[in-house]
Amino acid sequence: MIRMTVAALAFCSAAPILAETHTVSAGEGAQERLQEALILAEPGDEVVLEAGRYTLTDGLSLDVDGVTLRGAGMDASILDFTDQAGSGEGLLVTSDNVTLRDFAVENAKGDGIKSKGADQIVYHALRVEWTNGPDASNGAYGIYPVEASNILVQDSYVRGASDAGIYVGQSENIVVRRNRVVENVAGIEIENSNHAEVTENLATKNTGGILVFDLPGLPKVGGGDVLVARNAVIDNNTDNFAPEGNIVASVPAGTGVMVMANTRVQVLENALVNNSTSHVMLIAYSQPYDDDRYQPRPVQVELRDNIYGSGGNAPDFAGGDMIAAAMGGSLPPVLTDGLHQNLGRNDQVPILTLGLTKVGQPFAEAQPSLLRPAPITSTWTNDPVVLPEEMEARLK
Repeated sequence: MIRMTVAALAFCSAAPILAETHTVSAGEGAQERLQEALILAEPGDEVVLEAGRYTLTDGLSLDVDGVTLRGAGMDASILDFTDQAGSGEGLLVTSDNVTLRDFAVENAKGDGIKSKGADQIVYHALRVEWTNGPDASNGAYGIYPVEASNILVQDSYVRGASDAGIYVGQSENIVVRRNRVVENVAGIEIENSNHAEVTENLATKNTGGILVFDLPGLPKVGGGDVLVARNAVIDNNTDNFAPEGNIVASVPAGTGVMVMANTRVQVLENALVNNSTSHVMLIAYSQPYDDDRYQPRPVQVELRDNIYGSGGNAPDFAGGDMIAAAMGGSLPPVLTDGLHQNLGRNDQVPILTLGLTKVGQPFAEAQPSLLRPAPITSTWTNDPVVLPEEMEARLK
C-alpha cells in the first residue's frame, strides 16, 4: 500500500507545488508498489522505504526531477535483487536533483545503482553489496554516476563489485568522501572526469584502492584536476576478479593509488599501508588507440605529505618478484613506468622507475632504477570543488 501525506512546499516555480510523501512497505507486491511510487512522484516529492527486506525480481527506474528516495537506514531498508530476472542495474536514475539515501541494494545482477545524465545527484549513506564477496559474476559497479555534473557520494559502503565499488565517469564537479569500499576490484575509480575530490575514504581489501584513469575513445576525454587526500588505503591485496577483457582486469593486486593518463592529480596526506605491489603507481595507457584528443601519460602529479607503511613485498607483475628481491625484499612505496611528466613531491621516499621510454613499450624491456626524492617544483594548484548549496541543504 502507498500512503501519501502533504510534507512541504517543493521547488519554487511560477505556482507553488505541494510536495507529497509516498511511503512504501516491504512484503507482497513490493516490486509493483515501489515502481509505481517512483513513477507517480513529482518534483519535490519523497519516496520513503519503510524498514524491511524488499524482494525484487526486476530493476527499478526513476526519471522524475527533484525526487528523494529515502530508507530507514543502510541496514534497515534493503532492496534485495538476488532473484532479479534480468541483467540490468538494481536502480537506474536518469533525472536531475535526485537524492538517494539511507537504504541498501544487494546482489543486483548488473550495476547496483546507476545514474546517467543526472546532474546534481546526491548519494548518501547507502550500502551496495554483493553478499557472496569477490566474484567475477557480480555486477560491475556499485555506485555509478556517469555523464553528469555536480555529484556527491558520501558516507556509503560498497562491497564486491567486479569493476569498481564507486565509479564516477565522464563527469565534472565531483565529491566522493567518507565512504568505505571493501573487496571490490577497484575501490574508487574516477575516470575521464574533471574537478574531483576523493577525500577521507577507507579503501581496504580491494585489488586496487583508488584509481584515477583516463581512457581514449569515449565522448569525454581529458580527465584531470583530481584531488586524492586524507584517505586510508590499506591492505588492497585481493586477487583481481574482474571479467577478462575489462580494463581493470590489468590492475595488479596490491595497488594502493594508481594514476593513469590524467593531468594535474594531487595525492596528499593519505595513509598507505600494506599494499603489496605499490602504494602509489603512475603509468601510461599502454594499449593501441586512435583518438587525437588523447594524452596517454600521467602529467603534473604531486605527491605530498603521505604516510607510507609497509608494502611492496609481493609485487603482482611480471618480474616484480625479482626486482623486489634485488632491492632487499620489497619495492619502494612509489612505482612509475618512467613515462610520467612533471612529477612533484616532498615525500621523502625513493621511487622505482621501470625506465620505459615510449608508450606501449613492454615491461620486458624495463630498465629499473631508483629516483631519489626531489623538491616540488610545480606551481599549479587545483581549485576546490564547489557544489551547489542546494545539494547539501537536502541532507539537513
